[in-house]
Amino acid sequence: MTGSVTSATGGSPGLRVALADDSGIFRDGLRLLLEAAGVGVVASVGDAPALLAAVDETVPDVAVIDVRMPPTHTDEGLRAAIEIREREPRTASLVLSTYVEPVWLEKFLASAPSGVGYLLKDRVDDVGHLVEALHRVADGGVAVDPEVVAAMLASRRPHDPVDRLSPRERDVLALIAEGRSNAGISEELFLSVKTVESHVARIFRALDLDGDDLASNRRVRAAIQYLRAASR
Repeated sequence: MTGSVTSATGGSPGLRVALADDSGIFRDGLRLLLEAAGVGVVASVGDAPALLAAVDETVPDVAVIDVRMPPTHTDEGLRAAIEIREREPRTASLVLSTYVEPVWLEKFLASAPSGVGYLLKDRVDDVGHLVEALHRVADGGVAVDPEVVAAMLASRRPHDPVDRLSPRERDVLALIAEGRSNAGISEELFLSVKTVESHVARIFRALDLDGDDLASNRRVRAAIQYLRAASR
């Protein structure tokens, strides 16, 4: 096993993360970025077994995991993320990948329908976006890279409840799947917040999500329906 469990060096006590990446340079750089942004890094390790041990010991809010790690450099990180969600539900998982691999996201969503994220590694230099994604998954939401969403949408099959939506409603749902707030969607699509709220309400109705649960839960469920439909 490589890497070690460390004590948090500064950072907000409200967000604690464990890092796992076999590249020590990338891992150390990411740790420094997160700590500078006020995130507590409680562990920094280089392989899946070390990550699982660190999660058992520290129970972080989020495990940030490279998809490809030793020994085969295929999907060890993804399998570790799935195992973490099964054995420690209090820890959310955010996986990082160099590649757009929708099939990995589908496996991830099948194992853990909330508190999950999938970002491309070249996004992590935007530390504000990364920290926002970490908070989102720690709160039980979903954070998916826009390129992965686009790839899933390009390969999706017809005859799904998502097909009931208008093109604009699908645009709104795609941004929900990325984890955007109504205000963020408003800025991205140049719509008023009230118009976005109307679209979101119609999306919930079309996807049969008009229940009594919290709106935040319906947003997560809508995002998952969209992503699963897009991957079929």
